Parts: sequence; structure tokens; C-alpha cells
Amino acid sequence: MSKSLEGKVVAITGAGRGIGREIALLCAREGAAVVVNDPGVAQTGDSGDMSVAEGTANDIIAAGGKAHPNFANVADPKEAASIIEDAVQRFGRIDAVVNNAGILRDAIWHKMSYEDWKSVIDVNLNGAFCVSKAATPYFRDQQSGSFIHFTSTSGLIGNVGQANYSAAKLGLVALSQSIALDMARFGVRSNCIAPFAWSRMTSSIPAETPEQKERVERMRSMSADKIAPLVAYLASDLSKDVTNQVFCVRKNEILLFSKPRPVRSMIRLEGWTSEAIATELIPAFRPKFARADEVSAHAFPYDPV
Repeated sequence: MSKSLEGKVVAITGAGRGIGREIALLCAREGAAVVVNDPGVAQTGDSGDMSVAEGTANDIIAAGGKAHPNFANVADPKEAASIIEDAVQRFGRIDAVVNNAGILRDAIWHKMSYEDWKSVIDVNLNGAFCVSKAATPYFRDQQSGSFIHFTSTSGLIGNVGQANYSAAKLGLVALSQSIALDMARFGVRSNCIAPFAWSRMTSSIPAETPEQKERVERMRSMSADKIAPLVAYLASDLSKDVTNQVFCVRKNEILLFSKPRPVRSMIRLEGWTSEAIATELIPAFRPKFARADEVSAHAFPYDPV
């Protein structure tokens, strides 16, 4: 059986558990040498446990694959660079970067502290920048490479109590888009994936109301291994002409998200006043307004398939 990642080297952040681990295991089965990055921190980013990355790397090696654990904090530029350096020094090159690392510090907006804001932005957004930046010189020199960034419907659609996480994840989409545009001349591609899967990151979803309980049950049915095949595809040469896209995986369903585009326009040659906006523009625009309280459950009201 052919292996789509034979000879490739893939660096995966947050690869010790959950979605990241499943990605690492599949990429290794597909022939890639894998740098398994994970400092083993708690969901909130506290403490650390080296055995988390070592466990995944050891499982890959035991199955006959190639892997090396890395314990760097992606939010630190020097530590992030060590992830890429480990790939090059251990395996000779770097072909794909999977920015999967993330933490949560959920709080309703009026109670969110600056520390909660900064820590989530640092890991989820700045971390992706740091690791991607470290890989860029290698990608440019070899005229190839794939960036795969993990966004979230919390950013694409919205979610309650996650202003920090939502901002970081939507920022990742903009980062990916800019990388795709800037690096296209070098044959480098950049894409995003919004995953639906039950993991540590989703286990904090509240389940108090009947609607919330129903949402959690849906999430429980979506296992992390369902995300990995799309990552392996995007890391491989099979996707050499796919870039600047936002995908979503929901169990056995893969979706393509659109980018924000104008949906309605109105011109008033004499210029606008506040009253004219209230009486003319808003009534015309209102049918196209986004739902004010929309979260991902409204966009995906059906059971995962």
C-alpha cells in the first residue's frame, strides 16, 4: 500500500494527546517522520509533563515509525524554533507544520482578565506565528512546504464565554491567508481546519440546559481520529494545488467554509445621515443580518454523520 507521506517530515504541536496525537499516529503510519511537540501542560496552560510527548513518540517508534519528542512552549520564539530545528537535525528536513497546540481560559466577557486574554492569544495565535516563522526559511529554500493551522468554529461563527479563544482562532485564519498569499511564489501552501471532536479542549463545554446537553452528546460522538486524514492529505503532495482554504471536519463530514464577502450594498448619492441609515439602509440590510446570538450549534443543528 502506498504511503502519502513517505519521506516527509512533519512537525505537530500539541501532539501528545487528543487530536494532535491522532494526527501524529496517522502521519507516521503514512510514512512521515514526526516531531511530537507537547509540553504536557494542563488545559489552561499550567504545569507540564514531558511524558505526554514521549508517550506518543514512543508509540510511533514501537509501531515501526520515526518520531522525536519535543517539549517546547510554542509561545516562546526560541523554544518554537527548537521544534523545527529538531526536525531538521533529526530527520534532515521539514515538509509540513501542523499548528494544533492550544489552551483554554474561558470566561464570560465582563469577567475575563487580561491574563486570561493574553495567555490564550500567546499560545493559540502567537504560537502558530512562532512555529510557522521558524519553518519558513526552510520552506522557501526548498520551494515547498505545507502549513496546517487549527482554527475553530468559535472564531468562524462565535461562542459564548470565549472572547480570547475566538479572537485567536479567527486571527489564525487571517494569518493563514497572508502566509498563503506571501508564500505562493515559493510553492508553499497554507490552510486551516476547524475540527469537531471530543477532547480535553471541548470537555469544558457546559452541559446544564437540555440544549447544552444535546450539544455535548453530539460532540462525544465525534472522535479525534476523524480529523487526522484531512491533515495527512494537506501535508502530502496530493494537496500541492490546495491553499488558502478553510476546511471543517465533523465526524465523517468534511466542509469548506466561505470567506467573509459583501452580501448587500446600498448607495445614496447625496450621502448618508444617521436618520437615513435608520430609515432606509437598515430596513434593506436587515434580512441579510447575521443572527445576533448565533453559535456553532445553530449552524450545525443536525446530528453528526
